[in-house]
Amino acid sequence: MPLLTIDDFRIKASNFNITRAENLLRIICGAFMFPHAMSKFSSFGVLSAGTIGFFGKAGFQPAELWVWMAFFTEAACGIALVLGLCTRYAALGAAAALAIAVYALHTTKGFGWLWNMGGYEYPVFWALACVSVALSEFRRIAGEPQRF
Repeated sequence: MPLLTIDDFRIKASNFNITRAENLLRIICGAFMFPHAMSKFSSFGVLSAGTIGFFGKAGFQPAELWVWMAFFTEAACGIALVLGLCTRYAALGAAAALAIAVYALHTTKGFGWLWNMGGYEYPVFWALACVSVALSEFRRIAGEPQRF
């Protein structure tokens, strides 16, 4: 199985056929990365002081650099997933970013599951959904039949 092909960088109409479950899940996973990325800002181009403090408390130093890296990773993975570009790697990147978010939540708040109480139920769910997208795409590239 090749690591990358020219098809990984092509936007195809078939990527937007939402009657295919794998496309629908991929697009939704990508779209849900955008609010996660935009939550880093208090206004256009201005990082949120609370987010910077959270990253610092989680041990990510310098916090501002890590916030910018998180933003660019989440935005790039979201765009790639929505468009179907380098899908397997974008999905793994999104899952990794969400796993780091879970680590940061656990480091700063301890164990907490329910998202509405500051827990990590939400990022765990979306990380697993992204892993599912990546696995599906790796199987497709390997020539295995889809099982949706």
